[in-house]
Amino acid sequence: MNTRLSPSTITLLTLPPLLWAGNAIVGRLVRDAVPPMTLNLLRWSIALLILLPLGRALFAPGSALLRNWRRYALLGLLGIGLYNSFQYLALQSSTPINVTLVAAGMPVWMMLVGALFFQAPVTRRQMAGAVLSIAGVLLVLCRGQWELLLAMRLVAGDVYMILATIAWSFYSWLLTRTDQDRPQERADWAVFLLAQVIYGVMWSGLFAAGEWTLKTVHIVWSWPVAAALLYVAIGPAIIAFRCWGAGVQRAGPSVGAFFTNLTPLFAAVLSSAFLGETPHAYHAAAFVLIVAGIVFSARR
Repeated sequence: MNTRLSPSTITLLTLPPLLWAGNAIVGRLVRDAVPPMTLNLLRWSIALLILLPLGRALFAPGSALLRNWRRYALLGLLGIGLYNSFQYLALQSSTPINVTLVAAGMPVWMMLVGALFFQAPVTRRQMAGAVLSIAGVLLVLCRGQWELLLAMRLVAGDVYMILATIAWSFYSWLLTRTDQDRPQERADWAVFLLAQVIYGVMWSGLFAAGEWTLKTVHIVWSWPVAAALLYVAIGPAIIAFRCWGAGVQRAGPSVGAFFTNLTPLFAAVLSSAFLGETPHAYHAAAFVLIVAGIVFSARR
């Protein structure tokens, strides 16, 4: 695992936050049309259908799908089942910017999970980088007026997003675990992702079944809803997961976590674009702080 940030690694770790910011906005837009657990199940079912022809080698005799089922089932639970379900639940009661801002604690959670469960040392540079990066996120949250931070109040959606962030931290660290199939995972990303998605759809199906049992589920179908499902299945799911997995295996989860702090900034910019609002100077200042945190934490 190399902590140096090459241009290709930076690209791999920057694209997912951009796509995830779009996912938060789309999830908020369709919250009244598709219930959260059902949305997650539909999203990953579509992704599964797209990945099947790309990762058909997974079904060859002797593949790792069954041999390493515990690993893939756990990755599917954390990265697909829990993380995305909690995020869509959060968007029921919170805005895209708030949801992505709560997730800005990712570097801290990533360092804690790594230190407590994966024997990963925490350096002073990482801690300093986390402070810089989170300061940039808080700058967006308070819109350049620090006194507004005192008025912050957690809602149910914020708690769900905290749980999602913890699940994603475990998922990211598990991606770096060394086993006999890791060379094959790197060589054929579609096979590796398909294995996770197969088990992830099973978990998502269980969560959706619970949702259908507890309340009456209605999906309000329309062309915008269909387009939203295609976007969240292809962009934030297949493309973002592929890029995140490759980027984390190169740079490590602790460094990758700092890139997730770009998500609220992208969410603010995209929200401004869709709502016709003008970006402010504090957005630029926040970007500088977040990027400074990334660069500082990744330096040797």
